[in-house]
Amino acid sequence: MATPVPPRAFAPTHPTHRFRLLLRREYWEHRGGILWAPMIAGAVSLLLSVGLLIAGIVVAHKAVAEGGVVQANGVTVNGLDLGTLAQQLTSDDLHQLSEGLTITLALSATWPFLVMIFVIFFYCLGALYDDRRDRSVLFWKSLPVSDTATVLSKVATATLVIPLFATLFAIVIMFAFLIALSIAAAAHGANPFPLLWGNGAVFLLSAQFLAAIPVYAAWMLPTVGWLLLCSAWAKSKPFLWALLVPLALGVASSMTGLLQVIGLERHWLWGNVISRMLLGTVPVTHRDLAYIQDGAGSARELFSIPGIYGNFLAPSMWIGILAGAVMIAIAIRLRRWREEG
Repeated sequence: MATPVPPRAFAPTHPTHRFRLLLRREYWEHRGGILWAPMIAGAVSLLLSVGLLIAGIVVAHKAVAEGGVVQANGVTVNGLDLGTLAQQLTSDDLHQLSEGLTITLALSATWPFLVMIFVIFFYCLGALYDDRRDRSVLFWKSLPVSDTATVLSKVATATLVIPLFATLFAIVIMFAFLIALSIAAAAHGANPFPLLWGNGAVFLLSAQFLAAIPVYAAWMLPTVGWLLLCSAWAKSKPFLWALLVPLALGVASSMTGLLQVIGLERHWLWGNVISRMLLGTVPVTHRDLAYIQDGAGSARELFSIPGIYGNFLAPSMWIGILAGAVMIAIAIRLRRWREEG
């Protein structure tokens, strides 16, 4: 008789491997919002930017043909000879050119981030609700994966994976637009390398965008936590619950003036609580808004690493992180027993 083959022993799956598989699942289930939406938005943005560049060149040629002149530091430049124009630029002019180029590149890359705002918002709203609605939550709970790992994979997707894809597409757009600017400059007699590439604005801005991902991931935790909480709790229409509860709270506090009893402004709740619950997916912090409104600093300082990570010096950042962590913990707890569709 043949001897029985002993059963093979399989090593248990490492938790990091399971978490990576969960992230891959989120990507494949929401690839349209994670990959295609920012890619299409970036392509449209690039086409519009190049179109505006071409239109500007046509208008400039038309103005010169009608007798217009270009002057720089008292020197009249015939036609659109950008090479001669570049030779007349002072150090202050080059600094202003670098600042303008930084702002232009940042604006050219905004479309993927605009799409990202809505993708993260609606992804979080349906992250836990959709599984209960189509009853697939029963299948996923039959797998050896904890509720904590499942919810945290959705948090990581919302705060890190989706912003990473949007940032990468934004960087590609900036490089493509700068290449288009370089071709236009070279076609009109200017050397684009010292003029457009020598200041390193595109490289510095790309590194700063990537470095900003953890900062804005922490900033959006209150919004992600609130939306996941509504997604795990609501029996139907989580969008209405997520929107109406904070708005009703804000309207009630403003109409009654209860916050003034404890020494707070009547509309304090809107800017410090409700905005953090609903608008955290917008990659602009309160500190950034104050910096822009002040208008004293430069664009490089706003996008600099100290400027970005200086957001962690604000108490509102840490309060938001704590509030987001509490709401995420509640969402994990709700997923353990709320299975009805």
